[in-house]
Amino acid sequence: ATEEQPRAMSLAGVSCLVTGAGGFLGQRIVRLLLEEEEALAEIRLLDKAFSNEALRRFGKFQGKTEVKILEGDIRDVMFLHRACQGVSLVIHTASIIDTLGLTEKQLLWEVNVTGTQLLLEACARCNVQHFIYTSTIEVTGPNCKGDPIYDGDEDTAYESVSKSPYAQSKKLAEDSVLKADGQVLKDGGMLMTCALRSMYIFGEGCPFLQGHLDKCLLNKNVYLRFSRKEALVNPVYVGNIAWAHVQAAKALRVPQKAKHIRGQFYYISDDTPHMSYADLNYELTRDLGFGIEPRLPMPLTMLYYFSLLLEIVSFLLRPFVRYIPSTNRHLVTLLNTPFTFSYRKAQKDFGYMPRYTWEEAKQCTGQWIASMVPQRREYLKSKAA
Repeated sequence: ATEEQPRAMSLAGVSCLVTGAGGFLGQRIVRLLLEEEEALAEIRLLDKAFSNEALRRFGKFQGKTEVKILEGDIRDVMFLHRACQGVSLVIHTASIIDTLGLTEKQLLWEVNVTGTQLLLEACARCNVQHFIYTSTIEVTGPNCKGDPIYDGDEDTAYESVSKSPYAQSKKLAEDSVLKADGQVLKDGGMLMTCALRSMYIFGEGCPFLQGHLDKCLLNKNVYLRFSRKEALVNPVYVGNIAWAHVQAAKALRVPQKAKHIRGQFYYISDDTPHMSYADLNYELTRDLGFGIEPRLPMPLTMLYYFSLLLEIVSFLLRPFVRYIPSTNRHLVTLLNTPFTFSYRKAQKDFGYMPRYTWEEAKQCTGQWIASMVPQRREYLKSKAA
């Protein structure tokens, strides 16, 4: 029976649907699924649009597993029904990520909340047994008082009422997913769900890193300091959060493991050293000769009230023009509150261990940023002209 154990932890012959498969995390999950020793039967990639580069990448990894590309909208019931037909595992990463409030609240809700609920309904109708949801640390906090958490876990009590529409939408979606656990499927089977609350994700292709790089290049190769040094967080490398999804999917197929995981949420971090968000940018590109500002542009309290002022201006201008401030109180708090979590529970319940070390993560991300520098310089030059 000892030889049985490792074999049981596999996705051999599974049909899997990955939503948001063209995105930063989605692409990485697909890549790991295609690299699995024991091939899946099929992977369906769902997104509203795929870049040519993403399609080329998927083609490169294709082997024994059939890959189907599905372009469409997560809010389209018929489309979701077709996508879920004959699938036994759904990994749901698709969502609008918006910390600045750039997206209209209604669209954020339709995609993040309604889209998730429609997908769950399609799963019940199409007899999908396993559902893994990509949640976010932001559903926990930081709260508006900026109460810190050091080395928190799933049992850490924390008073959190978020004012951020993005965080609210992810929280409601996560609630729907966990509530749907145990739902009876059309064929009499049962839906099992879990949610992975990811830390801030960095790595090759990270859109936020690219945004920070642009500002750095415009600031004479010096990164802006938007978070104080003491505001320790533990970002997670994209390869590791992707791997956590694969590990959870395997564990859900083993009955004695599934009973611990079902209906639960898990914090997913890795062995990235604890540092502030701003210092992460610097740490990843230090070797390229970039610097970072020594301190915040103004004392934290002042920065907070400055952001409030911008929010008031935005509110007053609303009848005439849509002005989105470059910062807001939620963001200032988010970027300046110590907020770290351990992955102990995920390790205990479904054997999650980071697949990549901090050294590897740092090297791969640094190389990607280095490769981006020339084209970003060109782009910024052409924009200025």
